[in-house]
Amino acid sequence: MSRPLRIAMIAPPWTALPPDRYGGIEAVCAALVDGLVERGHKVTLFGPGSNGTKAAFVQTYAEPQYVRLGQSMPDAVHTAAVARALSGMQVDVVHDHTMTGLLLAPARSGPTVATMHGPLTAEIRRYLGDLTALTHGSSSLHLVAISDDQRRRALDLPWLGRVHNAVRVSEFPYGAHKENFALFLGRCSPEKGMDVAIDAARAAGRHLMLAAKCNEPAEKAYFDEHVRPRLGPDVTWLGEVGGQAKLDLLRRARCLLFPIQWDEPFGMVMIEALACGTPVVALSRGSVPEVVEHGVTGLITEDAAALPRLITDVETISPAACRRAAAQRFDIARMAAGYEELYHRLTVPLVPEESGGERLAGMGEPAGRQPVTMPENGDRLLQPAAPGVPRQRSRHWDTKSLPGPQLTPPGPLTPVKKQTAVQQLMPGPSLSPRQQLMPGRQSAAYRSNAG
Repeated sequence: MSRPLRIAMIAPPWTALPPDRYGGIEAVCAALVDGLVERGHKVTLFGPGSNGTKAAFVQTYAEPQYVRLGQSMPDAVHTAAVARALSGMQVDVVHDHTMTGLLLAPARSGPTVATMHGPLTAEIRRYLGDLTALTHGSSSLHLVAISDDQRRRALDLPWLGRVHNAVRVSEFPYGAHKENFALFLGRCSPEKGMDVAIDAARAAGRHLMLAAKCNEPAEKAYFDEHVRPRLGPDVTWLGEVGGQAKLDLLRRARCLLFPIQWDEPFGMVMIEALACGTPVVALSRGSVPEVVEHGVTGLITEDAAALPRLITDVETISPAACRRAAAQRFDIARMAAGYEELYHRLTVPLVPEESGGERLAGMGEPAGRQPVTMPENGDRLLQPAAPGVPRQRSRHWDTKSLPGPQLTPPGPLTPVKKQTAVQQLMPGPSLSPRQQLMPGRQSAAYRSNAG
């Protein structure tokens, strides 16, 4: 491993890390934090509530703001608290998992890495384009895709790289012997295709377990119109399931049904199923072909009418092959190594350029607003080459840990107290019992579809 880095990891304000409920972004963020700490890096996590990770912790809200999901003030207060704390710290890189926080990237003393956890709508792409146009040199903004499919759909954005999401596979129970039911695990929403899952399982004669979040008004409306009329003795509605109950379902299920109705950038539940040795039966949309290897770790099709046949045929898929693929491709050690390589690429010293710009040491072109360029053909620059030596390229859009360039030693890290003595910057507002019981409002598409 290259030299340890000082990394500021900014989580959203909605859920503590790791999450105890539906929270794909928070689950990825928590796994990445622990993976980086295990690789010797000094990580400071910024988030609400308590800290369940291995990182140092700065608390921005006394309580997670889940009940206010979709409101602007929690995001703004959280961002201001992070900015205040960062102003007194020395870090090599800021990794921001929020959208509002990216507004402060131009004012930061070092580079900001932003993982794109959700769909890149035209409005979000405009937002990111405007922000990256404002950043340059050491105070630059760099985007990371969570799938090749996501990156291909927005080639106009300045991508730094792609790193697949991951889980700690060893913490998922492996089930070699499966029971005779299929599992749907997700949210009650049209894009997740719960109604399609019910129809396919019923046509295949397979009992279906439905475990899904159903709190928001739009989720309840979808459930009442499309799911409730389809319930019957061959469909068991469980509601939202987490913790050990969720892992037990994943371990026992004959297969996970993932009849996605939109081009989802990733889909954490797929790799969670594979980690339990459970194959995935899915529609081939978005990142599905990247995650599921047809005939090896599951069965995929472009035709929903073919799903019943695949549910029957899935018994030919080996649980051991699913678990092995998860360990090789989607374990947090691999994700942490991928981000580590990207971080080190950004900490290459910048040297003055005669034209008035800056360039990365050893590279020929000015760094300017995009210090690492990304050709549209899918190649990526691996690391700076010596003058006169062609730079290496990779035909495989992957993030294996690569030897980094010679880097200057870091300065001292401002101490931040860990877990047991958190630093509270801005306490959250007191909520009435009624407010505490109210579900949060539906958030923007980016948040609701992430993970």
